[in-house]
Amino acid sequence: MLVIPAIDLKDGQCVRLKQGRMEDDTVFSNDPVAVAERWIKAGARRLHIIDLNGAFAGKPVNAEVVHKIAEAYPDIPIQIGGGIRDEETIQTYLDAGVSYVIIGTKAVQNPHFINEICLGFPGHIIVGLDARDGFVATDGWSKLSHHSAIDMAKRFEKAGVEAIIFTDIHRDGMLQGVNVDSTVELAQSIEIPVIAAGGITTINDIQALCEVENEGIMGAITGRAIYEGTLDFVQAQKLADDYKTN
Repeated sequence: MLVIPAIDLKDGQCVRLKQGRMEDDTVFSNDPVAVAERWIKAGARRLHIIDLNGAFAGKPVNAEVVHKIAEAYPDIPIQIGGGIRDEETIQTYLDAGVSYVIIGTKAVQNPHFINEICLGFPGHIIVGLDARDGFVATDGWSKLSHHSAIDMAKRFEKAGVEAIIFTDIHRDGMLQGVNVDSTVELAQSIEIPVIAAGGITTINDIQALCEVENEGIMGAITGRAIYEGTLDFVQAQKLADDYKTN
């Protein structure tokens, strides 16, 4: 299982939000490229980057920073989300060296869009499902839809997405622990890999996810915990690697 550091971009800085609230942010660095270097040197094998301004604006805002990170580290797969709503944006990111684009709000509001881009960009599309009490939230988590996360995941699997990122937004940025049960329930409902996100706080959360990795959980995204020190990234990835070999 991969432990995937999150780099959340707001106004060109690396920040973390609590439960997706733009006004409730903590700035960790004004140099996101240096942050990427920090995690790569620590052994990260993938980076998770979110353009927070883009998510709210509906179009990329921090794309230049993303391009710089991709250019600096061409051998590290990057998954980017936030404000990706059209094929032109996808093509621009892939041309810049990004490996995967994450579609969130647009996927829920227009599932046919996922069918189209999976055909146009096979192997590069990930859908992010952010859920509260089993239902998908959109528009930077400001709106709760009537769509079940599991039903949507099944639909996107048929469309051909590479993976599902599942976030329990009750827990995201709150350092309350990962929702293992909901993550496993989703993973068991589909064949494609699930990447867990939201609430990953300590090494115990990584251990808990490793124990259910065989259900289809390929990765765990962590942000605030590795920046504030409640989770040691190197220790977490070593645990995940050692668990796999046992």
